[in-house]
Amino acid sequence: MEARFGKKEKLKSKKEIDLLFTAGTPITQYPIRLIYHTKTIPSHCTTVAVSVGKRNFKKAVQRNHIKRLLRESYRKNKYIVQSDTTPNFNFMFLYIGKEIPDQSLITAKMKKLLQKFMSKECAAN
Repeated sequence: MEARFGKKEKLKSKKEIDLLFTAGTPITQYPIRLIYHTKTIPSHCTTVAVSVGKRNFKKAVQRNHIKRLLRESYRKNKYIVQSDTTPNFNFMFLYIGKEIPDQSLITAKMKKLLQKFMSKECAAN
């Protein structure tokens, strides 16, 4: 499996993002919150968006750094959720912590969060 995070995997649709916040299901593994929803338009891969609040991090440099960390940790661990048996989802990762994290913390929490997501979805099916 390729460990890429290409253009087709990025969630950019305003309509889909609004649907995530209105009808999505949240899972939290502090300091990351995952909101997910089954795609309305089926495609071949899961799409992902990343967000860091301006309230806790005033400088754009800090927000962008955290977003890069989140995207990289998802890219490395997306094999957990990408299989042929699961339906396609839209994911929104929100960083809800108040301090700037390091890569090892984000990677560990992302792995736990994706495993929690898979166990919840396997139980539902």
